[in-house]
This record gives sequence, structure tokens and C-alpha cells, in this order.
Amino acid sequence: ISEIENSRQRTVTFGRRRAGLIKKAHQLSILCNLKVALVIFDTKNASHVVSCRL
Repeated sequence: ISEIENSRQRTVTFGRRRAGLIKKAHQLSILCNLKVALVIFDTKNASHVVSCRL
């Protein structure tokens, strides 16, 4: 795995991967009856916070 040089493509990829991470966190919270918190920082240090509960 290496850094994506094209900033536009990197932003698009981040959006897709972020959605996938959120989906997995939600699934984990359901399957294991957990409270899950996910914090993601993008390249501009903006935080994306998600919490999943039953």
C-alpha cells in the first residue's frame, strides 16, 4: 500500500474507505452487542466521529 499522489483521487478513495469503516463498525456493534466509537482524521486534520449502539 502506498500514498495516492493525486489529491482528487485520494479524496474520493477516502470517502469510499470511510464509508466501509463505518459499516464495519456498525456491524461489529450489532454482532457483539458493543458500543463502538470510531474517530478518523483526514489529511486536513478534520475529525470524523461515529458511534454505533444497539
